[in-house]
Amino acid sequence: MSAFLTALFCLGLCLGHVQAQSGPLPKPSLQAVPSSLVPLERPVTLRCQGPPGVDLYRLEKLSSNNYRDQAVLLIPAMKQSAAGRYRCSYQNGSLWSPPSDQLELVATGVFPKPSLSAQPGPAVSPGGDVTLQCQTEYGFDQFALYKEGDPGPYKNPERWYRASFPITTVTAAHSGTYRCYSFSRRAPYLWSAPSDPLELVVTGTSVTPSQLSKEPPSSAKEATSKLIISLTNKVFTTETSRSITASPKESGSPAGPSRQYYTKGNLVRICLGAVILILLAGFLAEDWHSRRKRPRHRVRAVQRPLPPLPQPQKSHGSQDGGRPDVHSYGFCS
Repeated sequence: MSAFLTALFCLGLCLGHVQAQSGPLPKPSLQAVPSSLVPLERPVTLRCQGPPGVDLYRLEKLSSNNYRDQAVLLIPAMKQSAAGRYRCSYQNGSLWSPPSDQLELVATGVFPKPSLSAQPGPAVSPGGDVTLQCQTEYGFDQFALYKEGDPGPYKNPERWYRASFPITTVTAAHSGTYRCYSFSRRAPYLWSAPSDPLELVVTGTSVTPSQLSKEPPSSAKEATSKLIISLTNKVFTTETSRSITASPKESGSPAGPSRQYYTKGNLVRICLGAVILILLAGFLAEDWHSRRKRPRHRVRAVQRPLPPLPQPQKSHGSQDGGRPDVHSYGFCS
């Protein structure tokens, strides 16, 4: 009984330590593939990602009572009714994770496209200023400017029909392709079609052959050594990337939560194994102790009756009137 109580106490300590170490569940991530800006009648997939071993996923659309207990939601053809804010969460045992960051799913192509222009022009020297203007013939009061490669838009609710996006102190990072959208504040997830792309060029940032010729030439040995070092670095980088890409690509989950999850599971298994070993050791010790205290059965000796003593023979003298027999006393006549 004492071994059983000790095992239960150890199990409680292990589970308490695991719960204190793990803490609250990490929140999942929600993303739209291929993009959160979806043209009408085009497919999009919403994917909720949490740590491994999740019991249940729940994906819901805010400002409505619609939710689905699944991690992936496929929208085969984008509709205006599907636009809005989404979030997801997951359940492990009896615990629910915090909700993910909200995802704004936008339907584009609902209204005609606006026009995008650059003032004073699309070619800008480094350090200069340029203003991108998005203009529409409809009475929209919200505008969004997107640059290819950037995760989010530049929103500017400036005035009706037109919005200006100034870019001051232009650098090489500002060069790229831009598009803009127009929409209304009353329907923030129903946007127009994108404008025609505008290519912003920052002049004087590329290295020309003339600039290379002006550099002082180094010695041939230094040039050769630099070339060998660069080739070695490239080979090392290529081999490293190959070894990295050889691993499975479908992990997708953040490294921190998954490692914490596996560490917690291993700790629980170790604790359960230790409890089982303690129980077995307690049972063996109790059995050995009980056998040691058990009284031994002693074999008692059987008491047999002693044989009767030999009785002395009566003399002849006693039979002849009381005269003693002289031969009986050892005398001879």
